[in-house]
Amino acid sequence: MVIGAGQGGLASSYALKRRGIEHVVLDRDSGPGGAWQHRWDALTMDDVHGVADLPDSTAPGRSPERANVVIPEYFGEYESEHDLPVERPVKVTRVEAQDGARQGPLVLTADDGRTWRTRTLVNATGTWTRPFVPTYPGAAQFAGEQFHTATYPGPEHLRGKRVAVVGGGASAVQFIGQIAPIADVVWVTRREPVWSEGFDGVAVVTGIEERAVQGLPTQSVVSGTALSLRPQEYEASRLGAYDGRLPMFEGIEPEGLRWADGRFERVDVILWATGFRPAISHLAPLHLRSPSGGIALERVRGNVQGATTAVLDPRVHFVGYGPSASTIGASRAARQAARAVETYLAEDRSRD
Repeated sequence: MVIGAGQGGLASSYALKRRGIEHVVLDRDSGPGGAWQHRWDALTMDDVHGVADLPDSTAPGRSPERANVVIPEYFGEYESEHDLPVERPVKVTRVEAQDGARQGPLVLTADDGRTWRTRTLVNATGTWTRPFVPTYPGAAQFAGEQFHTATYPGPEHLRGKRVAVVGGGASAVQFIGQIAPIADVVWVTRREPVWSEGFDGVAVVTGIEERAVQGLPTQSVVSGTALSLRPQEYEASRLGAYDGRLPMFEGIEPEGLRWADGRFERVDVILWATGFRPAISHLAPLHLRSPSGGIALERVRGNVQGATTAVLDPRVHFVGYGPSASTIGASRAARQAARAVETYLAEDRSRD
């Protein structure tokens, strides 16, 4: 069984099918596209940071077309071309071991009461459904609007307003690039932004893999990358939008933000570019978390993105979690997860 039909779920389904492993992909959305179908309309294929190829396929290239149309079409065509067994909409709310055993079937329950039994599970639920917004005093009393990356309305909605962009990652830089030419921007980050023309991807992913192996809470791949400006952000840079970064505020008041030193900034909108957390609450009954708060994954020597199998339950495999939480990483991890599923099933049959 595979949960999720985004990049990781489709790549996993393809890899399982290639190995002759019968499976079903359960997807919570009503149509193909994963998280991409929920992105804001102003996000074009020229704006996205990159879409990796699905296995045995070529992803759409750059264009002025809307990403929330192009990529769902690509995913949908891929599902059809490879006859992947996707069922939707199915929102899995609970996964538990039958009779609480560490061997035998896992039982999946959907929000409408339907259940499935499976010997193994590939979890590819990503992060889009779990946006993270930090808690600050007074947030509920703010008189303006608040949006997270997941609910970003696009730049035109913010035209002429004073917008606080909170977050120090690539999404914040992209939002500022869109907003600064048409609105007044206040940029707030926890740490001083680190700018670079590139980054050591292997080093970043290796560090994230080490956290996953130790069972520490995961970090996103983008969180470890340095920031850089693309041509579409040059105008915002010329306007000085990236120069006046402020540290985090202490509280939120009805008309704006308040700092510990008394500074106050009036804003109409708070845009939280504060990232996402893994969408894995449905796995809670399996008790996979380590004392450190994360889910420990087995290291695979020679494959930095091959840590997919849960240490505490080898029936459960993760694609798009920890070191594979990127479009490229998800496809690579899918191959490893399929191999691990095949190995587990062979060993499980020998125990029968």
